[in-house]
Amino acid sequence: MNNKNGTSDSDQQKPKLKFLFVSFEGLIGDLAWQIKKEGHECKYYIRDKSEKNVCDGVVDKCEDWKTEVDWATVIVFDDIGFGEEAERLRKQGKLVIGGSTYTDKLEDDREFGQNEMKSVGINIISNQNFTNFDDAIKFIKENPDRYVIKPSGKAQNEKELLFVGQEEDGNDILEMLERYKKNWGKKIKEFQLQKYVSGVEVAVGAFFDGQEFVGSVNVNFEHKKLFPGDLGPNTGELGTSIFWKDRSPIFDATLAKFKDKLVQCGYVGYIDINCIVNARGIYPLESTSRFGYPHISIAMEGVLSEWGEFLYKLAKKEKPELKTKRGFQVGVVVAVPPFPFMDPDSFRKYSEDATIIFKKPNYEGVHLGDVKFVEDDWRLAGESGYALIITGSGSTMDEARQQAYNRVKNIIIPNMFYRTDIGERWHQDGDKLQTWGYL
Repeated sequence: MNNKNGTSDSDQQKPKLKFLFVSFEGLIGDLAWQIKKEGHECKYYIRDKSEKNVCDGVVDKCEDWKTEVDWATVIVFDDIGFGEEAERLRKQGKLVIGGSTYTDKLEDDREFGQNEMKSVGINIISNQNFTNFDDAIKFIKENPDRYVIKPSGKAQNEKELLFVGQEEDGNDILEMLERYKKNWGKKIKEFQLQKYVSGVEVAVGAFFDGQEFVGSVNVNFEHKKLFPGDLGPNTGELGTSIFWKDRSPIFDATLAKFKDKLVQCGYVGYIDINCIVNARGIYPLESTSRFGYPHISIAMEGVLSEWGEFLYKLAKKEKPELKTKRGFQVGVVVAVPPFPFMDPDSFRKYSEDATIIFKKPNYEGVHLGDVKFVEDDWRLAGESGYALIITGSGSTMDEARQQAYNRVKNIIIPNMFYRTDIGERWHQDGDKLQTWGYL
């Protein structure tokens, strides 16, 4: 049994490896905590002032990650934007988990990402890229259809700006473009109109060691909207259901074709491609060349290998084994106001420093979002309201859902909320994927 801070009461191993975690927004604390519990030394750098107290009391922090490079055995970058630094450190012989300038651009520049997919033989959805709203409005009027608006660059981090049109003539897209032109014209420098394709949204991902893909393929289903039934604003991700497979037809048709490109850029880490699939084919939407959030925490629920040893061997290109559970895993994000929006005043009023209470001393499946440890208390940190990720496993999706939601019931946070339907649509989606031959 683990104690309240997650460390083993019976076997405290001495640190074996030294991990330096580098972050803009404090996203990777849960993985750092896990690797610390495995007996390794960890130091954690967070750039953004508003998030610097995330994981206080959980792992050791540092104010300047560059002064710790010589100390570290493995350096882990948690986001895009570190590609240039990662390449420089690899050239110096350091072991690095993280991006490259190529993979940063692959995610950040939608037009580039789609063109790269096309160049390796992946079928892509018809799309048009724009740098001003008037041209996009003219295009819709001349080519009425159902579209999706996808901001590129930094604006794509504002998840509520992604808009899926509902009308076949594109009139709702026209109205939204007029609104964006008025209210977001200075922030959205570039965006993409992608033709709408119906089907099942599914992502496939795997770890890459700089030379080849390692371990099982992860198949996952994100739940991006705020409310059950996929209603409300986009949140990025409010929960996900996953399973691991030795092979996947979706992986073979998409991510596997990027192998040579990833070798050329020296990428080491996790990468996935989100797709729409239907009876006619597989259509990639975008790639994510980094850890996903909350995906990495849900992956921990399904991975039996020790993360520290696995990432160390991955960075050394030693083809580490990734042992995974059979069946399914479900992860539920527990949040508080102002999530999914950024409003520091609201966070201070409703959520700042709130205590996380456990009805029973059971911390299995509990993963850290923006949390700090203060003596024996778990407290909310940062400003986002992204509190915890609660996970569960099972031989069926229903069993995984039941375990995850039973664990959620053990938690009390003032004003907490979460979606109650994570994994529920698997019955329909799984049947469709099976019928189409993708499982």
